[in-house]
Amino acid sequence: MRFLHTSDWHVGRVLRGRPRLDEQAAVLAELVAHARDQAADAVLVCGDVYDSSTPSAQAQRLVVQTLLALRGTGAQVVVLAGNHDHAATFDAYRPLMDVAGITVVGTPRRADRGGVVTFRAASTGEQVRVAVLPFLSQRFAVRAVDLVQGTPAEHGARYDELVRGVIGSLTAGFAPDAVNVVMAHLTVTGAVTGAGGERPAHTIFEYHVPAVAFPADAHYVALGHLHRRQQVPAACPVHYCGAPYAVDFGEQDNTHVTLLVEATPTTPARVTELPMRAGRRLRTVAGTVEELAEAAAGFGDDYLRVDVTEPYRAGLTDEVRQVLPNALVVRIDPRFADPVHRPAAGRSAARTPAELFADFCAERGIADPRLERLFATLSESLHEDDPEDDPDDPAPVRDRART
Repeated sequence: MRFLHTSDWHVGRVLRGRPRLDEQAAVLAELVAHARDQAADAVLVCGDVYDSSTPSAQAQRLVVQTLLALRGTGAQVVVLAGNHDHAATFDAYRPLMDVAGITVVGTPRRADRGGVVTFRAASTGEQVRVAVLPFLSQRFAVRAVDLVQGTPAEHGARYDELVRGVIGSLTAGFAPDAVNVVMAHLTVTGAVTGAGGERPAHTIFEYHVPAVAFPADAHYVALGHLHRRQQVPAACPVHYCGAPYAVDFGEQDNTHVTLLVEATPTTPARVTELPMRAGRRLRTVAGTVEELAEAAAGFGDDYLRVDVTEPYRAGLTDEVRQVLPNALVVRIDPRFADPVHRPAAGRSAARTPAELFADFCAERGIADPRLERLFATLSESLHEDDPEDDPDDPAPVRDRART
């Protein structure tokens, strides 16, 4: 039988204020095309379908339409909730999704109550058993009293023990005449995290599970949560498919794929990477404003993180974005930042406003004579407007304070 392994769609994700719903729609349309072209018997969606536990109506519409389109290819569709998703909402929609032939699992369930999904592959008639483990938060494994009294090592051991127990229970019914699959949303010991959309609190090393937690008789383990495509060494095939597009700039060099998995009850799984090309590229570029302007045509519609290799001046960010409209992040290369000069303690009271402003600019690496002249002009205009101080009339002092 043949199935697709995908995860970490993060529908609704906004990148530095730039909406990406149209881009995400193109990515998911490409996924549907893969399911149709490969005549997949099933599509396994391993969590973080949404970027937020409170997705917008537009994000929900896109996900529902995509799941229906995947089901429309003839594939069985199984979806579990990740740490970004709202598990209770997934479970609330479960009966309605069942009517559409789509299985969603929000919270961990017993094997006989929906924790194991069984079906026969349309292309071969082979029996398939899928053990489904949604994201299991550490707060369910480590009680508040334990957090106060225990050590991080003890907390991690308890989490490991709990998850192993759940996986063991779900996979206890794996059969020799079936294709046995595990799908889960978690961190495996030794797997490589990214530097983008993964939440550090949910991937820290205190809360992870070793690959030996998965049974050797599993034909394939489909994982979500980490955005980097990778295989984890284990007694059975354990794979992260990774995010199908770059969620943040830390993922700009990742390979974006969906995985086509082929397996029979008597043969190991064969995995093929299907490229996902619909997502816009993210890249980091560097140069002076002049150099960036000359290279702009070669950046296409990529989203850019720009390191400017010249000192900061007023309006520099606007100049960069004028020549590079897709520059979402503009930074000054540390080599071109002025050294920080902090005034000695106690000197502030004896310094003029112009001197204090100069210190402020120096601390932030700003060197722009135009800004200094503008501050001087503003300071002079305020002094010109000050009335003469009358020691018997405190009103002028109050007015200046308000100004």
